[in-house]
Amino acid sequence: MIGNPVALTIRRTIERPAPALVDRYRDAPTGFVTDAFNGEGSMHHGIKPIDPGMKFCGTAVTARCQAGDNLAAMAALDFVQPGDVLVISASGNDTCAVIGDLWAIWAKRIGVVAIIVDGLVRDIPGLLDADIPVFARGHCPNAGYRNGPGEINLGVTCGGVHVGPGDILVGDVDGVVVIPRALAHDVAARLDLVRQKEADALAKVRAGEKLAFWNEAALTAGGGVRYVD
Repeated sequence: MIGNPVALTIRRTIERPAPALVDRYRDAPTGFVTDAFNGEGSMHHGIKPIDPGMKFCGTAVTARCQAGDNLAAMAALDFVQPGDVLVISASGNDTCAVIGDLWAIWAKRIGVVAIIVDGLVRDIPGLLDADIPVFARGHCPNAGYRNGPGEINLGVTCGGVHVGPGDILVGDVDGVVVIPRALAHDVAARLDLVRQKEADALAKVRAGEKLAFWNEAALTAGGGVRYVD
């Protein structure tokens, strides 16, 4: 390496979607959101809420941490706005936690609506008391270092999905779905259709009407079904 390493690279100004657009995703189950996004956008199933009742909707601020380091995560709190979701990549590290309860309490205080860590967290009792949704791959008492290098708001890969600053995220007990900001209007329009179709289907089932879960006639006509009894 030539010269001193850069500990942090930070994009201070990002473009966020309009609050009215974010609100169109609020309270939507993640299954509805991914259906509206053509079955895409879901993070790896290993990233789950530390309590099943946790859910959220908000816009991404990203932090990429070097393995075993959490400098970018710590500094990211200085670049958030109310309604943001902090999305943290731990670069595949599973030996130490990236964040703990005191950090999460402050994140909640300044308006962060959720924390997503593609890695580990610690201080589970304190995180639960912080009353902020926390999604992670697991937990461990080991702590990381604060040396860098790291990046803030340059985008991350989290749970196998690219997350850019300003993207919309929705999370619940089933996991987390990411909607790129550039596609958020189109996906929101399809989400309205998904909501209506799901409501219609649920009403039919509750009324005792069987839904067509598969098309037996079409498959049989094409030779795709063989009965052996």
